[in-house]
Amino acid sequence: MALRAVVFELDGVLLLPSVSGAPGSTEQELALPRGFLNEAFKKGGLDGSTVRLMRGEITFTQWMSLMEEDYRKYSKDSGICLPENFSVNQIFGKAISARKINRPMLQAALTLRNKGFTICILTNNYLDDSTQRGSLAQLMWELRLHFDFLIESCQIGMAKPDPQIYRFMLDTLKVSPNEVVFLDDTGANLQSARDLGMVTILAHDTNTALRELEKVTGVQLLETAAPLPTPCNPSDMSHGYVPIKPGVRLHFVELGSGPPVCLCHGFPESWFSWRYQIPALAQAGFRVLALDMKGYGESSAPPEVEEYSMEVLCKDMVTFLDKLGISQAVFIGHDWSGVLVWSMALFYPERVRAVASVNTPFMPANPKVPLMEIIKANPVFDYQLYFQESGVAEAELEQNLSRTFKIFFRANDEGLLTTRNIRKMGGLLVGTPEDPSLSRLTTEEDIQFYVQQFKKSGFRGPLNWYRNIDKNWKWGCKGMGRKILIPALMITAEKDRVLLPEMSKHMEDWIPHLKRGHIKDCGHWTQIEKPTELNQILLEWLKTDASDPPLVSML
Repeated sequence: MALRAVVFELDGVLLLPSVSGAPGSTEQELALPRGFLNEAFKKGGLDGSTVRLMRGEITFTQWMSLMEEDYRKYSKDSGICLPENFSVNQIFGKAISARKINRPMLQAALTLRNKGFTICILTNNYLDDSTQRGSLAQLMWELRLHFDFLIESCQIGMAKPDPQIYRFMLDTLKVSPNEVVFLDDTGANLQSARDLGMVTILAHDTNTALRELEKVTGVQLLETAAPLPTPCNPSDMSHGYVPIKPGVRLHFVELGSGPPVCLCHGFPESWFSWRYQIPALAQAGFRVLALDMKGYGESSAPPEVEEYSMEVLCKDMVTFLDKLGISQAVFIGHDWSGVLVWSMALFYPERVRAVASVNTPFMPANPKVPLMEIIKANPVFDYQLYFQESGVAEAELEQNLSRTFKIFFRANDEGLLTTRNIRKMGGLLVGTPEDPSLSRLTTEEDIQFYVQQFKKSGFRGPLNWYRNIDKNWKWGCKGMGRKILIPALMITAEKDRVLLPEMSKHMEDWIPHLKRGHIKDCGHWTQIEKPTELNQILLEWLKTDASDPPLVSML
């Protein structure tokens, strides 16, 4: 029978170095006889304190107290003196704080998941009530996002190598033993799994273990390109709603804790367009708030055009922060929301911790040349002129939502749309396939998510963002002469055919401390076309320019 599931131990496999190796390394450091600390560590068999810890019968702090007693007693009985500064808390606390995620092993797990394997963590773990418990919580939270199942011994009252825990795992995964490969760093744990009929791999060395895993699964795991970041699942997200004014609310999803980061999408999108960024930013220590912008999804979509002027939209964002009790946030915007986040930095800099725009350059209003004249003079913006008459573009784009989004969301080398001569052709989708193929950037489930979102209130609200060109220009002129001096980042995409990288070339005149990122071979839909590259640029910038600044006393 073919393998269907890959099961990983946590300590010593997904997390390195192994905590269970702490007694051995301490013996060397303290010049104690080899095996002395390990013997006491394992003392008591199935009724010993370590097994009780793993079964969840006692907590980690209780266990440390018992182990301190056990080591002292074992020392006295064996006639081996322990150093005066000997401390169980120090030994294991040091080992726990040193643990990091084994990235090559995690990447292999993600690759296997992408190939259709079920991936599971089956671990002898403990109830951590120590002062360092935040470290384990952070690691477990990050790993849990990537795996289909997490089975912890302390939560189910049974621990490896007891065969019961393996049977529990098989029932949970709904697989037979011969459909499972199990990786652990302890021989006794592997033996129990092998006795039940599982394929087992001893994971003392990551590369050796991955070579064996390649052989048994037939999947290349070494020297492969990193898989896409793990996207968030809409059904797993925490959703919130903020009342802005009577009849208007903004919907958002939230993940993580730390400095707040507002992710603002463009046209015609959704909070879901940030699906690859939300987990990555949250894991890096930020409170991520990804909004449905006004007119989209579960946010309100008032019909009035003036509700979508940049001045009103920015005031909405200030109210959004006020209602959530957030004094200041990082704002990251794409496409139309790139315009919004630059406007926030220009008109409300006290509310913006830092600002970043993906694809959309900052272009200050020129009082001498109305923005509409600039748009009319550039053929690439003809689609914006087509969008001006209410009801026309709505009818075309809403006729077949699945077709619309399959045509829009495509990689730079798969493009079906042009933005030129749209009025002359009679529509944005004229000449495109009636039944377009699915882009490599999306799944059918992704497309259907957008379809369901736009069934709620259609395209009128999103298109109204385009119908305030003059209002936006007049408001923008009020900021004439101002510079943006807060931390700022501009990310350009090499092959965006509308928001060309060269459009950003004079930004330093207005944003002198601007930092830049550039993504090659990337079109307009940067968040989903090059998520790994975008995440890397954003995270590096966030950690240096957008983390909480030190508090400075005014006294």
